[in-house]
Amino acid sequence: MSHEWIYQYIWADKRTGGDLYRHLRCQKKRRKRYGSYDRRGKLPNRVSIDERPAVINERKRLGDWEADTLIGRRRQHALVTLTERKSRLALIGKVEQHTAQAVLEIIVTLLRQRKVDSLTSDNGKEFAQHERIAEQLGLAYYFAHPNAAWERGSNENMNSLLRQYFPKTRDFTTIQDDEIELVMHRINSRLRKCLDFKTPFEVYTEPFVALKT
Repeated sequence: MSHEWIYQYIWADKRTGGDLYRHLRCQKKRRKRYGSYDRRGKLPNRVSIDERPAVINERKRLGDWEADTLIGRRRQHALVTLTERKSRLALIGKVEQHTAQAVLEIIVTLLRQRKVDSLTSDNGKEFAQHERIAEQLGLAYYFAHPNAAWERGSNENMNSLLRQYFPKTRDFTTIQDDEIELVMHRINSRLRKCLDFKTPFEVYTEPFVALKT
């Protein structure tokens, strides 16, 4: 039972002549709705995270990424953020327009030379080109549930670190490429307890170093 179910029962009772609604403390016609509602619309052909293979949740392989966007002051320009689930490696790219096409192009640019098996994002319209991203990079694309940021926990944590460098009050039009490179270096060189006090860069490059030796 939830708040929403109770309200629905009360309004149904009112429509049939009941007076339960008279006992509500607030008599406003408009009320806050409880529960998860996605008012941004559904993206076509989206594949739910429920269908994502269990191996991705285990974080035992490289190549499974999470994606999101950060918006600056006055919603001008945006940062596209990518996080690799096993190593927590961070990739960041700037787009001048917060559009699906711009996000497509920067994601493909950032991941083209990387190992990629899957990508998981939220349901924002900026990810409407998910099918083209999957096709161009040869990966499986999944969507987290609406209002479930924890399903992309690695990326959400990385975004909180990024906000130390790029707060919401920052005008993103002033961000330069060299500043982004510096921030990526700092985040990827940061020791992580969850990585046995290794850095994301160390964990991500370990398999490739082993192959060379």
